[in-house]
Amino acid sequence: MPVQLRFDTGLAGDVYVTRELWRSATLTHCPLHPEGGCGFSRHGEYERKTPPGTYIARWYCSRGHCTISLLPDHLAARFPGTLAEIERVVDAADSRPASLQACADALRPDPVSLPSATRWLRRRLALVRPLLRLAVTLLRLPAATAHSVRALRHHLHEHQRVHQRVHQHSATTQPGALERLRALLQPHLPVLAAPVGFGHRCRPGLQREEAFQQWMGPD
Repeated sequence: MPVQLRFDTGLAGDVYVTRELWRSATLTHCPLHPEGGCGFSRHGEYERKTPPGTYIARWYCSRGHCTISLLPDHLAARFPGTLAEIERVVDAADSRPASLQACADALRPDPVSLPSATRWLRRRLALVRPLLRLAVTLLRLPAATAHSVRALRHHLHEHQRVHQRVHQHSATTQPGALERLRALLQPHLPVLAAPVGFGHRCRPGLQREEAFQQWMGPD
């Protein structure tokens, strides 16, 4: 079973591609066998279809018979594209709750049937909306931030702006709400559901109610 880990580049997503940051990505030891002796070694990289030109650094553990990859914060886990793209989709749906099908038809990037576009949209909503409620609990955020990604984004940006002012940091490109959640919820990423977390649908030895997985249903 492949394993994903967070790759905190501290840079915007387009810089990841232009600088080919996957080439300089490093893992000092196997996350499954930190004591060593498992044959852990670099295993090249694999290409993501979107955004174009994106590659992910990969390692292989011969004892565990699995690959380990470093996923940069701007990319969605187990979904095509970026977290920012998913955030825009959910934000648009939150703004048009009475017209979900029309929203799906307008948002779907490629021509598909309306039922397929609606499933595409609902799949993203079914994962992101529970994540917002979970984040409020785990991070002790104001309850209102669970209502929409826009509310959460506004709260996180305001908090970061205050922090930058206190520490006299210069403002940089602000990451989206989902990208910030990946950083804030880092201890939970192995069991947190996609597109923010790296949890699988089923993890050996982990009961469904113990994980932070939300089941996707048919697509």
